[in-house]
Amino acid sequence: MAAKVSLKIKGKGSKGTSSSSSPSKLEMVMDWTKDWTKDWSDWSVNKVMNVTYYGFIPLIIIIGMRSDPKPNLFQLLSPV
Repeated sequence: MAAKVSLKIKGKGSKGTSSSSSPSKLEMVMDWTKDWTKDWSDWSVNKVMNVTYYGFIPLIIIIGMRSDPKPNLFQLLSPV
């Protein structure tokens, strides 16, 4: 079994303070960046899914109406 490697950063602090009770500015920025990118990616994926879901059938109808020979809407939507 492979040994786990862990890195611990020892900060310079005064007596009685621990690094786990107050995160550094870098840790706070990293947490904020991670949260922001996750929120942004979730939002963008949701928008792309909605556009694809509601835009696919109208796109097919528009492409079909511009083809040659030009069918009417009933011929385009009928399964036969």
